[in-house]
Amino acid sequence: MTRVLHVLDHSLPLHSGYTFRTRAILKSQQAMGIKVRGITGLRHMAEGPDAEEADGILFHRTRGVAGGPAGLREWREIGLLADAIVKLCGEWRPDVIHAHSPALCGAAALRASRKLGIPLVYEIRAFWEDAAVGNGTGSEGSLKYRLTRKLEDHVIAGANHVVTICQGLKDDLVTRGIDPARITISPNGVDLALFGEPTAPEPELRDTLGLGSGPVIGFIGSFYDYEGLDDLIDAMPLLVAEHPAARLLLVGGGPREGQLRAQAEASSAASAIRFVGRVPHHEVERYYSLCDIMAYPRKASRLTDLVTPLKPLEAMAQDKLVAASSVGGHRELVEDGRTGILFAPDNPEACAAALARLAKAPETWPAIHANGREHVRASHDWAKNVHRYLRVYQTLVAIPMVEETIAA
Repeated sequence: MTRVLHVLDHSLPLHSGYTFRTRAILKSQQAMGIKVRGITGLRHMAEGPDAEEADGILFHRTRGVAGGPAGLREWREIGLLADAIVKLCGEWRPDVIHAHSPALCGAAALRASRKLGIPLVYEIRAFWEDAAVGNGTGSEGSLKYRLTRKLEDHVIAGANHVVTICQGLKDDLVTRGIDPARITISPNGVDLALFGEPTAPEPELRDTLGLGSGPVIGFIGSFYDYEGLDDLIDAMPLLVAEHPAARLLLVGGGPREGQLRAQAEASSAASAIRFVGRVPHHEVERYYSLCDIMAYPRKASRLTDLVTPLKPLEAMAQDKLVAASSVGGHRELVEDGRTGILFAPDNPEACAAALARLAKAPETWPAIHANGREHVRASHDWAKNVHRYLRVYQTLVAIPMVEETIAA
């Protein structure tokens, strides 16, 4: 039976978009009969044993301290993770090492792969130098930005195969000179076994939040600058002018929360805006059930143009309308007028106009709901998408072929 070791930045039981994608991949691979384990680097900072089972998946932890100045510290971090991978592979020999970005994980996995002679798959979920710019911890073109990119190029060159989550990332790699035949796209997906049946709305929760008759515009996620939530708040006075009962429900938290709350309090539409804060992951569907339209007003940037988010797919699976800014990552997921609606980024007026158009045309909602659900089932169901990985593994090791048709 095929064994795959996944090398990760962090994992369950921590909750993040990163860990949820990891869980979906590993659980789907288990369902196919592949034996999987995970190993995390030093940045998995949650307390726990050296080997920890979460949701039926065994994760191994890297121990040690990587001290010193920037650069040397990361080099030591790579070394500790590489040594931990080598040690684990001596106890549990995998057929493939499958490392997931950031490049620190990839570099450690590459070092171990070369030492052990085990093929390496490197999966890029985002370019982390661009993610650092997007979340305010880095600047484009800085020394750190250039070094991160250079390290990732090194890992890509050494890996046996590369996986990305979307066409935007693949196209960027091709412009860097990477052979497209070495790159497979495994798009963001939804585990429809867990997230495919919408939850019935709770009238008491709706009343507690004072959402009234709606329509309710929702955002559930992290409050980073690139998400454009300031534009969404600025759009609310314009929307309320056309639809006085409209409400905005913001669920989550993050670096921009304080500024966004202050902006909402100063808005002329303050009475129409609700902040819920962070909620446990198992309660997220309760809040989805209260929303009519999920809004994703991401700002235009290199990050948002290249990377596809997961949230619009979850919204479609939950029978929600999707209104999203027309950045590259959204254009890969949303077909304007069919599975959702797109509007110009960095433009509160365009956001408000798009939301108003949806709100005033409820007769169009059933068709958009149906198209969105079908899009997720056809192209973003993990039970199907996991076969893309098997094809990659089959090219690297002798794995019996599995009958499965995958769209090119």
